Amino acid sequence: MNKPKKVAILTAGGLAPCLNSAIGSLIERYTEIDPSIEIICYRSGYKGLLLGDSYPVTQEVRENAGLLHRFGGSAIGNSRVKLTNVADCVKRGLVQEGENPQKVAADQLIKDGVDILHTIGGDDTNTAAADLAKFLAENDYGLTVIGLPKTVDNDVFPIKQSLGAWTAAEQGARYFWNVVAENNANPRMLIVHEVMGRNCGWLTAATAQQYRKLLDKAEWLPGLGLSRESYEVHAVFVPEMAIDLAAEAERLRALMDTVDCINIFVSEGAGVEAIVAEMQAKGQDVPRDAFGHIKLDAINPGKWFGEQFAAMIGAEKTLVQKSGYFARAAASNIEDVRLIKSCADLAVECAMRRESGVIGHDEDNGNVLRAIEFPRIKGGKPFDIETPWFTETLAEIGQAKGEKVDVSH
Repeated sequence: MNKPKKVAILTAGGLAPCLNSAIGSLIERYTEIDPSIEIICYRSGYKGLLLGDSYPVTQEVRENAGLLHRFGGSAIGNSRVKLTNVADCVKRGLVQEGENPQKVAADQLIKDGVDILHTIGGDDTNTAAADLAKFLAENDYGLTVIGLPKTVDNDVFPIKQSLGAWTAAEQGARYFWNVVAENNANPRMLIVHEVMGRNCGWLTAATAQQYRKLLDKAEWLPGLGLSRESYEVHAVFVPEMAIDLAAEAERLRALMDTVDCINIFVSEGAGVEAIVAEMQAKGQDVPRDAFGHIKLDAINPGKWFGEQFAAMIGAEKTLVQKSGYFARAAASNIEDVRLIKSCADLAVECAMRRESGVIGHDEDNGNVLRAIEFPRIKGGKPFDIETPWFTETLAEIGQAKGEKVDVSH
């Protein structure tokens, strides 16, 4: 098959610490392989594709693409657009009434002369890419779609490690290192660290693990009240684990009486069912986005956990802090850059042979790095709470593991 003449790149969904590095890695690899291949980047994800709004990748950009590795976010912009949600696309002025957004997108790719579309995003982005790839194939457009998996939640089936998740955990730990010093701002202080993770607790667990590594490296002065006990993680709550509030409150109250502060790490998706039920019982609307997901920032799980525990453990003051925006907008760390570059290199190889799919280590096929078939990609992969490093963390902080709960819905 003929080599591609022109490729397009877009990033979509929420931010993750991999987007700029992924864009830069793709541009660098295409420039190494064949600088004659044109590259454009659609502005603000699928929105830019629908509107035909793009950046040309000039020679200057090619020569300086490595600068992108130093920055978080996405230089070309993101948006949350679902091509199969016609009503939402019409409402936002992205297509006209009666138009099919998938056809509009496909026709724009043809108009722009694009052979290969690289999508960089999470499960929603790659589901949209899968729908578009199917539409392109069924209607003989002759275009190839290749996805790269980004999500700080690390919750995409069947991908072993999503791009940016390692960095998000490291940055969340760094964020809490400063926040935790508030433990001595008031007697009987309760600090709730809310971490991103709608259905998956991996990031919360990994952030707690990375934070405790910082504690391992620290030197303490207990004779003057500077002790690890007051900086420690005292509880970790994730969506996959049943939470016995009464039992945990009893344990944490005893710790509060001794240490004079409590630090809790909680996934934003933990306890959501209870919160939603409480809202609905009060006749309140539950806000949702274009994909039908509950807007977690609107229902505020961290605040809910803080209110539940504050009274039960006798906290005099409660501080709820969210590391999500700090962590997800960071530049990729070295570990993630290595993963991103290997995935981007394979993505370009697949482009050369016109092979569609999402690039990742396939857990169902021996963790081999390959282009995983789009129909197999889906979100909501749960964190395995039996993972040894997590069970060890819970044992070390004295927390009962709790039973597994079904988060597949």
